[in-house]
Amino acid sequence: MNVKPGVEVAGLSDVGCQRENNEDSFLYWEPDSDKEFQRTGRLSVIADGMGGHEGGQEASRLAVETVREVYQRVVVDRPQDALAQAFATAHSRILEFAERHPALQGMGTTCTAFVLRQRKLYFAHVGDSRLYLVRGGDISRLTRDHSYVGRLVESGLVRAEDAEKHPQRHILTAALGAGLEVAVDAEESVALEEGDDVLLCTDGLWGVVSEEELLDVVRSHSPAETCAALVKLARQRGGPDNITVQVLRVSADA
Repeated sequence: MNVKPGVEVAGLSDVGCQRENNEDSFLYWEPDSDKEFQRTGRLSVIADGMGGHEGGQEASRLAVETVREVYQRVVVDRPQDALAQAFATAHSRILEFAERHPALQGMGTTCTAFVLRQRKLYFAHVGDSRLYLVRGGDISRLTRDHSYVGRLVESGLVRAEDAEKHPQRHILTAALGAGLEVAVDAEESVALEEGDDVLLCTDGLWGVVSEEELLDVVRSHSPAETCAALVKLARQRGGPDNITVQVLRVSADA
C-alpha cells in the first residue's frame, strides 16, 4: 500500500474463532496524483455485513467500494457532504442487489468512513462499527452506535458503562441496505494534531476489548503492531465475531 508522507497507516481483518466466513470489509485509499490528493485527501472505510455469509460479504463489499467510488468522484468543498452522498448511493445499491438476488433479502451492513484532508478529519457513520480518536493519554469515541442499546443509553435508561455487556447491544436500528431510507451521521471537521491516532473497528473488536485496552495498545505500538495485537487479543477472548481494525497515525509532516 502506497501512502503519501504525513501518516502511518495499517489495517487487519480476521474471521475470528467462531465464524466460517469474514463478512467485514475495509479499505484505505488515496489518489496517486498530488493535485487530486489536494482535492480528496485520504479515505478510510470499514463495514460489517449482515444477512447470512454471502449477503453480508456482498453488502460490506458494495459499501466500501461504492463509498470510495462516489467520494472520489463528487468531493469538492465539504468532504462530509460527499461522504453522505456516497453512503446514500451505497444504500441504494445494496437494496438493488438484494432485489435482483431474492435469496439475499435482508442483506445489509454497518459503514463508518473518515477523510483526512489537510489535518482535518471528516467522517460519516451508520450502524455500530466505531471511530475513535486517541490523543495523548485519552481515547474518545467519535461515533454513536445506531443500536437498540445505544438508544437506551441516549435516553438515560441504561448507563454507558453497562451498555458494552448488554445482551441486546448488537441489535441495530440503522444499517445500509435496511429500510427504504437511511439516516447518516455526517460530521463537521475535527482538527488533528501530530501524534494523534484514528482507529476504526467493527464490533468484533470493541465487543471484547475495552476502550482502556484499546488506548493502552495504541499508545505503546506502531499502527501495524496495534492491529496485530488487538486482533490477537480479541481472538484470545473467544473471537465470537469477525474482527477488523484500521489505525492511522498523524506524523509531523502531515
